[in-house]
Amino acid sequence: MLIVLFVIAFSTQSCKEVSKEVEEHVTEAEVPEYFLLRPELEKIYGYSHAVKIGDDLKISGAVSMDNDGNVIGEDDMALQMKNCYADLEKVLKHYGYSFDDVIVENVFTTDMAKFLEAAAYRNEIYKTQFPTGSWLEVKGLAIPGLMIEIEMEAHKSK
Repeated sequence: MLIVLFVIAFSTQSCKEVSKEVEEHVTEAEVPEYFLLRPELEKIYGYSHAVKIGDDLKISGAVSMDNDGNVIGEDDMALQMKNCYADLEKVLKHYGYSFDDVIVENVFTTDMAKFLEAAAYRNEIYKTQFPTGSWLEVKGLAIPGLMIEIEMEAHKSK
């Protein structure tokens, strides 16, 4: 009888320790880590450029602007697209990700025809495979003169 009680007590203690270790690991992995690409502008507009939770990374829409919030490449879809991807790459690299880790890409554009003309540039970005996503034509974006905004989600497997 004493042996049975000892085994039960030891098993219960062992389970509690394992449960606590698992809980600590899950809690650490789920703590959001925020990244601001242009802190002053993001504070004014009220958003964070990215947040990483565990192995998942969500990136707010990137647009073609300088650090002062001025549009770069007004009326030049190809230049705006390249600037968007350059900013997105900075965010991905900050977390040790690459475009190969992107699983969702959503494009918002004020001119779908011009976007489609410039879309071949994406072949230089996605060398392994293309992510899922949507392309949407919208009436306008946050700042007049912007023609494209690209948001992403990425996942890095262990």
